[in-house]
Amino acid sequence: MTQAERRLFLINTLLSERGERIEIPTDEYNQKRLLRSLFNIRMPREISEESLRIQDEYLQEENRRKGITDIADLEPVQDHIYLWQGDITTLKCDSIVNAANSQMLGCFNPYHGCIDNVIHTYAGVQLRCKCNEIMTEQGYEEPTGQAKITPAYNLPCKYIIHTVGPIVGGALTKEDRELLKSCYLSCLKLAEENGCKSVAFCCISTGVFGFPQKEAAEIAVNTVKEYQKKHEIEVIFNVFKDSDKQIYRELLSAD
Repeated sequence: MTQAERRLFLINTLLSERGERIEIPTDEYNQKRLLRSLFNIRMPREISEESLRIQDEYLQEENRRKGITDIADLEPVQDHIYLWQGDITTLKCDSIVNAANSQMLGCFNPYHGCIDNVIHTYAGVQLRCKCNEIMTEQGYEEPTGQAKITPAYNLPCKYIIHTVGPIVGGALTKEDRELLKSCYLSCLKLAEENGCKSVAFCCISTGVFGFPQKEAAEIAVNTVKEYQKKHEIEVIFNVFKDSDKQIYRELLSAD
């Protein structure tokens, strides 16, 4: 099957699951948007082995075409610390961190730009099913500052660590700071417990959750450095915005 054939197969499969019939766009761009949207709104449920195989083939090829960045090819900015700007779903390392919400099921907003949405899209439908299994067993929403780990499925990394950051609605508080620090510590500990030698952090809580970028970066850097004094683990600070890259660059060059 070609990528186009896989894409149409998956679109038709997901539409059939929903009992919907719509006119499918003929161009690649809008087909991709439709497929991603269908992935985003799909509830956790079983899928046929054939559909899963074709999905995996499709996503792995899409991820390959985006270009994979291996931690082995990065230059550290400090001992065991890296700064890298780009799409975290293309990083080949032991684990990446997802900024999740308390339901831990991914973003259901079609084609939303948040990291939770992107990670769930390119990992595949298995990820939401696994998260649902974990949360059903837990029986309550994930507390802020804690974390869960899952396989990465179709991503080039081995594991995804999902953490719920604090939501800042007004002035930054001591509790906000402590909860964000707890996110980083929970992820680092979970990574090591699962044999990870490397972990890539996104900028937890700085998007729609409202945590100020500079203060969040300071907590991230300080927490990681303190942890690394007693633990051997490689850390990548992954940024997407130029402003975040500049903040981290200044913090990591200040020592």
